[in-house]
Amino acid sequence: MHAFFRSIFGLFLSPMGVLVLAMLDSTMVFFLPGAIDTAVIVMSARHSDMFWVYPLLAMTGSVAGAMITFELGHKMGEAGLKRFIPERKLKTVRNKIDHHGVIALGMTAVLPPPFPLTPFVLTSGALGLDKKKFFLTLAAMRFLRFGTESVLAVIYGRRILVWMRSDVFEDVISGLILLAVVGSAITIVKMARSRK
Repeated sequence: MHAFFRSIFGLFLSPMGVLVLAMLDSTMVFFLPGAIDTAVIVMSARHSDMFWVYPLLAMTGSVAGAMITFELGHKMGEAGLKRFIPERKLKTVRNKIDHHGVIALGMTAVLPPPFPLTPFVLTSGALGLDKKKFFLTLAAMRFLRFGTESVLAVIYGRRILVWMRSDVFEDVISGLILLAVVGSAITIVKMARSRK
């Protein structure tokens, strides 16, 4: 079973895989906390000579996925947000955006999981934040986050690669993939119900 889950995660351990995973991670449909961070770290540790490429790919994919989410938020408007984001969380996100705008986005884009970026992007689109400022800030902050992870992976690469071969890592990956399947299924069901 471990080999099965490891092979699924292995699909994303390539330059194209990092790009696609980052894009999926920034949409409403896909749910796998920390997956893109793990992929950037693993790829940078394995291929330290190309450590600078993976943050660029992750940032590009993340911005592309966020554009889809932002546009979805823009189309549904503030009233439509309640179908996707619980009222309590929506109030918190709206307050942060109202008081801090793009700065709040920058903070959210840098923070690691479990701080969710997608509700922030969706709400920003619904509230009509300035697209240019929004995506420039998002790109800069995502590059900062992924770049830092990549540099740390180069420094601690050997230890990371040894840990990846452990049973604990395989258990964690198996659990995360199972969580992704369940979380993505729940999201798809919620989206299907909200359109009825």
